[in-house]
Amino acid sequence: MLNQSPSDTLDRLVGLLPQSQTYASRREREKVVFATQGSEDGLFDPALPGLSVEERLYVALYACLLTPSPDLAAEYESRLQKLGANLQTILLIQKSEIQSIKNARLEAILNFTHTLITKPISADKMALSALPKAGLSTPEVVTLAQLISFVSYQVRLAAGLRAMKALELAS
Repeated sequence: MLNQSPSDTLDRLVGLLPQSQTYASRREREKVVFATQGSEDGLFDPALPGLSVEERLYVALYACLLTPSPDLAAEYESRLQKLGANLQTILLIQKSEIQSIKNARLEAILNFTHTLITKPISADKMALSALPKAGLSTPEVVTLAQLISFVSYQVRLAAGLRAMKALELAS
């Protein structure tokens, strides 16, 4: 068995401890645990070209607010604050007042995030075409879609782990 990563976001946020049944169940496929954290680390790596870390964190925050996943939203907001991100922009995202951000690139990114999270069937050619018009390159569009997909997965996994933990505590 591999050792627990001390920086595993989901274990930390859900409060999973090595002695819990939910922790043990999660590690029955430990490579998935490490792949999940590895994906997060890779998607938020400052060395990843294209979208800035700040843009990626704004996307993650907004996706978590739309889902909603308050604990993950708080995690991404905290990372934005540590990065020194614009507090007004964070507030506008929290209020879902994307049009008030007054940054065409970020507005397009967040509008696409909204579409993919709330109405994925509408994330068609027309929705995608707004991104290059706002200055995103094809690799940036791909990264954006991967990021939104990952955060969606992360939110659902966190919800499942919280449900398993609650069941464990109730028994």
